[in-house]
Amino acid sequence: MKTAITELFGIEHPIIQGGMHFVGFAELAAAVSNAGGLGIITGLTQKTPELLAKEIARCRDMTDKPFGVNLTFLPTFSAPPYPEYIAAIVEGGIKAVETAGRSPEQYMPALKAAGIKVIHKCTSVRHSLKAERIGCDAVSVDGFECGGHPGEDDIPNMILLPRAAEELKIPFVASGGMADGRSLVAALSLGAAGMNMGTRFIATREAPVHQNVKNALVAATELDTRLIMRALRNTERVLKNANVDRLLEIEREKGAKLTIDDIHDQVAGVYPRIMLDGQMDAGAWSCGMVAGLIHDIPSCKELIDRIMDEAETIIRGRLLGFLDGTAATRKVA
Repeated sequence: MKTAITELFGIEHPIIQGGMHFVGFAELAAAVSNAGGLGIITGLTQKTPELLAKEIARCRDMTDKPFGVNLTFLPTFSAPPYPEYIAAIVEGGIKAVETAGRSPEQYMPALKAAGIKVIHKCTSVRHSLKAERIGCDAVSVDGFECGGHPGEDDIPNMILLPRAAEELKIPFVASGGMADGRSLVAALSLGAAGMNMGTRFIATREAPVHQNVKNALVAATELDTRLIMRALRNTERVLKNANVDRLLEIEREKGAKLTIDDIHDQVAGVYPRIMLDGQMDAGAWSCGMVAGLIHDIPSCKELIDRIMDEAETIIRGRLLGFLDGTAATRKVA
């Protein structure tokens, strides 16, 4: 399948593995890229630019296909040394960067000077248009269904994606609720040129996370995520667990007086304990509603091949069948 996204990033399939904290290591990025998608190393999971350089080199040993790096720009007073991280990305020969969080505008000259294609994660049309104006090559449009930070507008992808298609000139991928061939065909029909999957890629054999995490995703339904930190206007969608229940209780008690210090124990430093140690009640971790569509733990190749096979079956069989009158008697998953 050829789309503007496969052409932009030089990949076989229009599927991107989004950056995920303590998930996007070299093992997963390489597996996704080897399967024909675009694997992404999560830059800030690596504590220093030197460690990121080593992780990029490690990924190079595992794949000769294109892969990228996620760089999230945090709204903090003690910001990471972003110029040094970008230098590690450039020196590592990376040609695709997924940016997230705050606007990457001040870092765009350095990225573009190195010939890097930038795809920025956005939760609204207005932010997507800003990304286009500052020179981003593509946008990852995150609907309200997504794991992590869905923004504050609460617009689901059935509305957000066609609105993005109406406004944007650069290509975009759909993110949030993406899991299978049905997701890909729906995203394409709504104007996207591919899809970004985060949560779904955690439940793969190559994802370097504890088996408890993968099992939790298979067991979860679409009803098992919760929205936290709404009062702080830093909304995050996470998987329900005992500490998330406690966090929501604190939010109810504090109301508009809530501060980040009130929920520090539920959100700070929990990712290593969950992702690496499998302590599933340790605290809040990002998870999309797409958990309801996760029923197994395949390899990345099995997953991507299945997605592309399903997409072709839906397009050639079900959709074309509606036009020639043969689809009514067919059942296509």
